[in-house]
Amino acid sequence: MIDMEKLKFDEKGLIPAIVVDGTSGQVLTLAYMNRESLAISIREERTCFWSRSRQELWRKGETSGAVQHIIDITADCDCDALVIRVNKEGPACHTGAESCFHNLLFESRENAAFSLQGLMELLQGRKDQPQEGSYTSYLFDKGLDKILKKVGEEATEVIIAGKAEDRKETVYEIADLAYHVMVLMLQLGISLEDVGRELASRHVIDKKVKQEKMT
Repeated sequence: MIDMEKLKFDEKGLIPAIVVDGTSGQVLTLAYMNRESLAISIREERTCFWSRSRQELWRKGETSGAVQHIIDITADCDCDALVIRVNKEGPACHTGAESCFHNLLFESRENAAFSLQGLMELLQGRKDQPQEGSYTSYLFDKGLDKILKKVGEEATEVIIAGKAEDRKETVYEIADLAYHVMVLMLQLGISLEDVGRELASRHVIDKKVKQEKMT
């Protein structure tokens, strides 16, 4: 744990804060905090920034409802910048986009990074704009029953591979299952954030384990 007094605020009394989605790891926004807004953020466990344009405190989501609940706050090695991981309610950007960083400047085809959020966006594109020959578009076209059938089949394949203690095959089948579950999520309008919030709301210790300790 670092003492707030060790943080280095600039000549205007501000420190940059990079806000990151705690579920997907996506960078959501870059904002600024002063000592007061940082103290409020820690006390209320939701982001509060200093608006440089309005010269006033800005509690994220106060008017939009897109509140950001803080998971943790980390300072960099020089203590002059912060990373804030959050669970968010709604989009981070005033434009309605999930992240303020949505204007692509350059993308390397060779070094393209994989992310679950990126895959979800790709699948959503296949749903919104069906492409001939696309298996994903085919699943969405066939509808919920077909998607559910595939989820069931892939779950069975995971069980078979796991029972055989075949690590490589189990990884392969889990990937197949994860893909089909994500298709199901999009079919039902469920986001990664929805699942992340549900997991975050659960107790760290499983209830069954608690019961076993009590007996």
